[in-house]
Amino acid sequence: MEILFICGSAEIGNDGVGDYTRRLCGKLIRSGHEAQILSLCDHQSISFISETQMTEGTEVLVHRIPISTPNNQRLIWLQSVLKTFEPDWISLQYVPHSFNPKGLPFWLPSYLKKIKGNHKWHIMFHELWLGIDVESSIKHKCIGRLQQLIAKKIIHNTKTHYVNTQNKLYQFFLQSHNINAEILPICGNIPLTAVKKKPIEFAQFVLFGTIHNGAPFEDFIVDLMSTSNKFDKPIKFVFIGKNGPELTSYISILDNYKISYEVLGIQSENVISQVLRDSDFGISTTPYYQSEKSGVYAAYREHQLNTICVSREWTPIKGQYVIPQIIRYEKNNLNIIPIDIEVSDTQNMASQFINSIFVL
Repeated sequence: MEILFICGSAEIGNDGVGDYTRRLCGKLIRSGHEAQILSLCDHQSISFISETQMTEGTEVLVHRIPISTPNNQRLIWLQSVLKTFEPDWISLQYVPHSFNPKGLPFWLPSYLKKIKGNHKWHIMFHELWLGIDVESSIKHKCIGRLQQLIAKKIIHNTKTHYVNTQNKLYQFFLQSHNINAEILPICGNIPLTAVKKKPIEFAQFVLFGTIHNGAPFEDFIVDLMSTSNKFDKPIKFVFIGKNGPELTSYISILDNYKISYEVLGIQSENVISQVLRDSDFGISTTPYYQSEKSGVYAAYREHQLNTICVSREWTPIKGQYVIPQIIRYEKNNLNIIPIDIEVSDTQNMASQFINSIFVL
């Protein structure tokens, strides 16, 4: 089967959805299928280019169209790729902000309708729309209404044959708009290459990737210190990847409570994999009900790492449910009990994807 994946950007290590798509393509190729990527609004590419990118020892052909490209030229380049490749399926990896800085890609439905070929359409909703949480502002609710219209127009214009999303909450909201979506768990952006070393001298907590604002990190530290006697080793935090501006305040908190930490910054996939494998717990600052869309959480899970969600309040208007693989932090109620982790790897994900679309 031949599949062309369309995403926003494809710079390695700079776009979570792009990294996910590359890993999925690599697994499909190793399984005997043909798969390519086209980044439609690439932030890092300055000219249209077709290049080979490596993922887990597999070459993936990636076509990159700069974000500054006029839509008529964007269509010409996309059609040239389709003419050469002739895919059976086009899979749109959808995130509103991937195709418009404000998350309002009004141009996209009509653009996709103009694409010619004998392919079928698949859409993976990595993100939906704003305004589905109790805490959202009036502005976000208004933007969300527009994003809903765009999403439905994309499905209508492409006559989408199959839809996926990665969690039950998004599935619920899609269903409320008469969009049937099957759940396809995502893989992490970091392949498991490490072997767990002998027990290290610390009870190690790792925080990988972006730190989201509003997380009650100091409350968590206070509660953690009050239960530190449950650990037979001293506690240490490791920060790795692009943590963002919140990192400074987190370090100050750890300094204040005299807790050991290490800031590693951007590292290779192999180094990140080793740190994750050697850690005891992974900290996620993604809101609890959005955890399953997080590449960080997926990476923790693939590395059999217990995840503790320490995040700001984000309460769905409806459709709440328990995520059994995550320890949800609540102030004054920290009870860290290790959980047996069910690992969903790229092989399972690729097989589920192919089996779903193969019968259509």
